[in-house]
Amino acid sequence: MTDYSTIDFSSLDAMSDDEVVTHSYVRDVPLASGKTLALVTLDNDRDHTRPNTLGPRTLLEYGRVLDELKARADRGEIHAVAVTGKPFILAAGADLSKVGSLDSRETALKMGQLGHATFAKMKATGVPSFAFINGLALGGGVEVALGADYRTIDESIPALAFPEVFLGIIPGWGGATLLPNLIGIENALKVIIENPLKNNRTLKGREAFDLGIADAIFPGANFLEDSLRWADGVISGTVKVKRPNEPGKMERLVKWDAAVGIARKMLESRIGTVAKAPYRALDLLKAAKSGTPEEGFEREDEALADLIAGDQFRASIYAFDLVQKRAKRPAGTPDKKLAKPVTKVGIVGAGLMASQFATLFVRRLRVPVVITDLDQARVDKGLDYIRGEIATLLSKGRISQDESNRLNALITGTTDRADFADCDWVIEAVFEELGVKQDVFADIEKYVSETAVLATNTSSLSVEEIGAKLSHPERLVGFHFFNPVAVMPLIEVVKTPHTDDATLSTAMVTAAKLKKNAVITRDTPGFVVNRILAKVLGEAMHAVDTGTPFEVMDHALDPFGLPMSPFELLELVGLKVGAHVLDTHYKAFPDRFFDSRNLHELAEHGRIYERDDKGKIKGFDKKAVKIVSGGTTPMTAEEIRRRVEDGLADEVHRMLEDHVVEAAEDIDLCLILGAGYPFQMGGLTPYLDRVGASERVFGDTFHHPPILGVD
Repeated sequence: MTDYSTIDFSSLDAMSDDEVVTHSYVRDVPLASGKTLALVTLDNDRDHTRPNTLGPRTLLEYGRVLDELKARADRGEIHAVAVTGKPFILAAGADLSKVGSLDSRETALKMGQLGHATFAKMKATGVPSFAFINGLALGGGVEVALGADYRTIDESIPALAFPEVFLGIIPGWGGATLLPNLIGIENALKVIIENPLKNNRTLKGREAFDLGIADAIFPGANFLEDSLRWADGVISGTVKVKRPNEPGKMERLVKWDAAVGIARKMLESRIGTVAKAPYRALDLLKAAKSGTPEEGFEREDEALADLIAGDQFRASIYAFDLVQKRAKRPAGTPDKKLAKPVTKVGIVGAGLMASQFATLFVRRLRVPVVITDLDQARVDKGLDYIRGEIATLLSKGRISQDESNRLNALITGTTDRADFADCDWVIEAVFEELGVKQDVFADIEKYVSETAVLATNTSSLSVEEIGAKLSHPERLVGFHFFNPVAVMPLIEVVKTPHTDDATLSTAMVTAAKLKKNAVITRDTPGFVVNRILAKVLGEAMHAVDTGTPFEVMDHALDPFGLPMSPFELLELVGLKVGAHVLDTHYKAFPDRFFDSRNLHELAEHGRIYERDDKGKIKGFDKKAVKIVSGGTTPMTAEEIRRRVEDGLADEVHRMLEDHVVEAAEDIDLCLILGAGYPFQMGGLTPYLDRVGASERVFGDTFHHPPILGVD
């Protein structure tokens, strides 16, 4: 068993000169029973916009404070200890800037051991220990609470979660061992694995209490006072703590391994087997069924060290920083002061995409939105869809009845484009045909003011050519959403040579108000996401066209860790849409993209896979196999993968040379937010550097130094 007291943590202290230390402030609280409770408040002396984090110096200070409290408890000066946080915040977990800069596996191992050594001191004080979860608690913040004997929680806290596996690591300061033994294996699987992989879902206070993470729950107004009173009851024996979710003997004998097995199959089907962190977490949760906590902590130390030192965690931290920082300060954005006010929105079209736009615009901007189409029946169908979406939001409690009434009142429909006269922003969602879009905007321009912004949702056509018939092409911008509009967080904002700064600024400000992340791109075929997807899909079709079996191609790119295979993606976006995208790129870049006649035949046939009644893939459709048969030069999976890696490295390098976006980081941001590229891959460019494709293709790397593990 590791004796944490013998480990020298001075090397971690030495590397933390710039750490924003979360201090441990202690005050004695006299209780009604006559006992004294020592209350530790974690506070980094910043306001609530800068959450408490747990770096090496923070942990070392917290540990010293707990040592002092143990000495006081031994002398009979205090009868209980408790920990809470500054207003609204317990702790947002480990200081990732410190964890991400650890320079070796040995140092990473010490970081895990330091957390265990520190949090174990709470129970080692020898008196009852409490955690008052008064606000945000993530990762290590939850583990601070798990280190205590008892926990209370504020029912109004915004979020409690273990996001670690999303970031390429595991809850390594006790979470993977203590949580399943507190709330049961099924609940722990939900909190530690399922929720992080559902876009980092978090728990509210009541949800955490119902799972058994806390023993008592109180309203926010008097949370600390109520918690102290409750703790006094526990100390004096008048309050009995019951934990109905704590696993019993039968759960350990029967349910535990079965639940882990089911979770493993779910992971394999949903994310494949490339991501390491979820599977290491599964192993730890399975092992937590038996043995001592100390044995579990040792397993956590080893797993955390392996993962922190590995490639996937470094790539995940890079991706996390992109989403948390770069996405909030998009490169190339003009001054916000140039943005024009948007007081009314016009949407050309009333189909599914247009109706999704209308729902989003009216909900986020709270301004009048008018949709139009060729006839009243189509307009009415669109309005019905929008009102249905508003009704769904109401039924789920996401909006109030008053809000529902206001949103419905702001939505109107028309067949007369003259009703767009007072719109500040008009976006089209019509057929992906150049002539149609040109005619739409030329007609709309007759009715709107000269300052109104015109936006196109084209996914592959030239925005500049779409505006060829405009008298004022400077007010046209690409505004490319991804489907489903309500869910996908990315908008590609496309700047033509004519787009002025006021228009571009308006587009960026509007995207932010829609709660979307926007990346500015040049007006080139496919912009960013579709150009990369076209490269991958084109290579997939080229492989089967030339004789590679579907089965081989279907798994050739598994090491990328992508959310689905190229053919699944083709069916998802629609085979006809996929064929159109490939045609567009072949026309623009015939030396690097492919013209697949077979894909057009597959599109006419309508499917590639054979599926059961529930939509689950059973195999490849026989006619689809016949359509692509005849090729005589099949490739192995390894040959395909290398070909795709090198092709992508070449394409991304060309995009950067042509200034399609400002930097490689913007390409990765687009792929993470718009195409579901996984965090542990880092988007795309860190992966291409890691596998050597960048060096093979252009003799350099996208990142300097490359984003790699330390061992």
